[in-house]
Amino acid sequence: MSASAEAQRLLPRPLLVVLTALLCAIVLVPVLYIVLASLNSDVGVASGEFWPSSFSLHSYSRIWTTADLSNGILNSLIVCGVTAVASALLGTTTAYVLVRYSFRGRLTILRGLVGLQSIPGTLMLLPVFVLFSSAGNYLGLTVVGTRWGLFVAYLTFALPFSTWVMVTYLRGLPRELEEAARTEGASTLVILRRIIFPLSLPAIVVSGIFAFLLGWNDVLFATVLTRPETHTAAVALSIFGSAQEGGALPVYSQMMAASLVCAAPVVILYLIFQRYLVGGLTAGGVK
Repeated sequence: MSASAEAQRLLPRPLLVVLTALLCAIVLVPVLYIVLASLNSDVGVASGEFWPSSFSLHSYSRIWTTADLSNGILNSLIVCGVTAVASALLGTTTAYVLVRYSFRGRLTILRGLVGLQSIPGTLMLLPVFVLFSSAGNYLGLTVVGTRWGLFVAYLTFALPFSTWVMVTYLRGLPRELEEAARTEGASTLVILRRIIFPLSLPAIVVSGIFAFLLGWNDVLFATVLTRPETHTAAVALSIFGSAQEGGALPVYSQMMAASLVCAAPVVILYLIFQRYLVGGLTAGGVK
């Protein structure tokens, strides 16, 4: 039975159409308002106009001077990009060891990966800050306020999820390919590079994207662990929005334009790798 026929069997067609239209409206109407507000003037948005009386791109040119977006976006791309690549690679190699080898403590590590996902990140903010500050005092390293310090913090939270995604995926890969490669004299590194990584590309992309989003959407850790030179896009946008709250005329149009600019890299990332997302997320769900 096709997907459309199955859906019509569960719900009558008129009700299905109404629910689909309602869900699309819930998602698209706020996005449409943000786009229209970014093309409107600040006065027009403040007066409550939904449809702009005149369309203009001035807000997109002004935000680069009123908000420190360029430096913030650059910092976010560097930190989140490195976090995504590192968590995907480390998660794949770690998952390969956990899936293909038996050793004492293996099940404890697997259960620990699941348990770590239940710890709220806000509870770890103070311990992470104290740990990074102590590293600066005892080891002579400057951690707080640097990009690599933020990278270490994001990697700490992204690596357990990436590892568990790869564990689920690698369990579905046949061992025969690796055994055939070992009979030809291939080492473990060769097997990882030529067999595991190419076959696990959908799951690697999924784990990398989620690690990227974890850092891109974070405001709490980026606010505490950075200084003005290393602020991320989320922090720059938050500072820009809070700075305009007490103004005589809030620059709502520029705030909407800045929000769209900060969201653009994530949308582009999804469009590029969308064909890997479904396969990577559903892998391991059906045996």
